[in-house]
Amino acid sequence: MLNSHKSTSSIFIAILAALLLGIGLRQFNFDQAPAILSFFFQICDWVAQLFLRALKLIMVPLVLCSIVASLATLSPNQSIGKLGAKTLSYYLASSLVAVLIGLIIVNLIQPGFDNGKPNEDIRSLFMNGEQTSSEDLSNKVEVASQRDAGDFLDILYKIIPENLFATFSDNGALLGVITFAIAMGIALRKLPLQSSQPMTQFMISGQEVMITITNWIMLAAPFGVFALIFPTVYNTGLVLFVQLGKYFTTVVLALGVHLLVAIPLILHYLAKVSPIAFFKAMRPALLTAFSTASSASTLPITLNCVEKRVGVSKETSSFTLPLGATVNMDGTALYECVAVIFVAQVMGVELGWLAQGGIVITALLTSIGVAGIPSASLVAILLILKTSNIPNAELAIIALLSVDRLLDMSRTMINIASDACAATVIAKSQGEKLKI
Repeated sequence: MLNSHKSTSSIFIAILAALLLGIGLRQFNFDQAPAILSFFFQICDWVAQLFLRALKLIMVPLVLCSIVASLATLSPNQSIGKLGAKTLSYYLASSLVAVLIGLIIVNLIQPGFDNGKPNEDIRSLFMNGEQTSSEDLSNKVEVASQRDAGDFLDILYKIIPENLFATFSDNGALLGVITFAIAMGIALRKLPLQSSQPMTQFMISGQEVMITITNWIMLAAPFGVFALIFPTVYNTGLVLFVQLGKYFTTVVLALGVHLLVAIPLILHYLAKVSPIAFFKAMRPALLTAFSTASSASTLPITLNCVEKRVGVSKETSSFTLPLGATVNMDGTALYECVAVIFVAQVMGVELGWLAQGGIVITALLTSIGVAGIPSASLVAILLILKTSNIPNAELAIIALLSVDRLLDMSRTMINIASDACAATVIAKSQGEKLKI
């Protein structure tokens, strides 16, 4: 295995360098040398895409091999149904806690109000969202606005895809891969040992191969992380952050409470482990999640950290983490709730506790099955805004998306932390002895 401490330090240095260089270069006028800067951005984009493509390349085979191997090798006295029930129950409860934290904090801070009244400056920004956005953001919102509530029924079709190999080629459609892997793992347990052992051993070997390749990819992680973060920091102006500063702070604060209060309490009381030791063990995965803003792309790193550094068994981690990367989106659910209520406050739409309760439920449900890729919650937020009869939803979202990249990175980190926490809690409930 790679030197974990060295790898973590390198990623942290890369993030710090990207932040400092991005902020520093914004102070200079590059109008005289746009070609040089453009070339540097192209290099960053090339490096970032190669890094992400490498992680996505191994994601599907890793998920397939991990789940099949974990279920096929469960001891006879361990029930797949019991493990699944524990995992799903925890994910549902954890996401509900996250949404409630967001609901409480956004109502306490009220970022959409100024002196008790809807903030007119932000409302004006929302009304002129098209003038403050890039063409790319406008196109994203236009496509997302064409979706409706019925589109979320597609999740049911993703669970049982009609073409297995087409599912394998779609990195966002992990639900179908997980369903097939679970079915395959259960089937192997039903077969005689003589028939199941060769395939089981093949899957175990496949999992080891994918983890080894993950270690190789992590050698390039500092370069990939820098290439992902630097353009974001450089291109993100300070004007919108000043105008939307209270909203930005509210989201970050809510995410911070869940990460630094809720998850440590869960680890301390349910898993009986040190939260400090847990976060130290999970640093590579958390930093990778922050830089890539993708739960799915971070999955190989998360599996590696949970198994090698936290000490969770492959049987538990290989089942809980791939499932969590698809259905457990604490940060996303929290963000959806805060964003919707913030827009409602700005637009002067009064939401009673009953209406806010409906937003909590909708945010919880729409976060399940949301693909672990950047800005995947856009459709869900627009859907909630429309069903809540909040006007100018599309223009408001365009303005919010202008500062969304850093928030996307932050909430992805919370998603990964929650997945790892779930694996730790469930492993402890299974009687496993951990390293932390």
